[in-house]
Amino acid sequence: MSAPAAPSAPHVGAGASTRAERTIEAARVLRRQENRRRAFYLALSIATPIVLVLLWELCSRTEILDSRFFPPPSEIAATAVGMAGDGELWTHTWPTLMRLLIGGGLGAICGVAVGLLMGTFRPLNAAFGPLFAALYPLPKIAIFPILLMIFGPTELPKMIAVFITTFFVMQISTVAGVRAIDSKLLEAGAAYGARGLDRFRFVVLPGSLPFIFSGLRTATGTAVVVVTAVEFTGASTTGLGYLIWNSWQLFMPEKMYVGLVVIGLIGAVLTWLLGGFEKLVLPWRR
Repeated sequence: MSAPAAPSAPHVGAGASTRAERTIEAARVLRRQENRRRAFYLALSIATPIVLVLLWELCSRTEILDSRFFPPPSEIAATAVGMAGDGELWTHTWPTLMRLLIGGGLGAICGVAVGLLMGTFRPLNAAFGPLFAALYPLPKIAIFPILLMIFGPTELPKMIAVFITTFFVMQISTVAGVRAIDSKLLEAGAAYGARGLDRFRFVVLPGSLPFIFSGLRTATGTAVVVVTAVEFTGASTTGLGYLIWNSWQLFMPEKMYVGLVVIGLIGAVLTWLLGGFEKLVLPWRR
């Protein structure tokens, strides 16, 4: 009696092919669900502020809110268009933006550099860590009068105030990022021969980048607050902070709200750009 025939190879291959097709189809379903979820969250993030603005408009028009203090958003928008047309808006927006980009940018670069050095070299951190920890809680706006006495009512004190703000935030975030690197990653780098500059490039810097970007977002928001505060003072006659303060003094609420909206947009756009840059630099975190 002949032995039973063994299963043919084509049947095995067909089964594997079917499993692979099911896996691919399941991945496609998950991808479609994730895309729908993202689209829903995007629509929700856009619809929420629109609904709130419409409610504000309705409440202001029906006198539920006092229109003297809360003018309708349509009037604020018309004021913004008029200020943009005659150049007043750009006169105040450009100086604020330059103070943020120059002072904040240099502060972030120096803060990251010092933080990496202090996180890598323990004696340096032991020498300067307590000093920086004591200086960080000091309100940066409190030292602005000292800067005015030294440098006078020029652009330099405003940029230095923003520089100091971003420097300390980035220094602390970077040191924390270096210290948070998993020791197993350092050991793996040493096992593969990473020494000196290679250890810094391939282990220390990539491992601390998530903390650096988190610090950048925090520093951006803090820098916007500080630059607005220093522009409130009599040492400045330009900037969105000056626009807000001067409009309050002259009781021009529409212009005051224009300044508030623009300074908020600047902070939001800078934060969004940092988020996009983070995704580009850290693709493995997606």
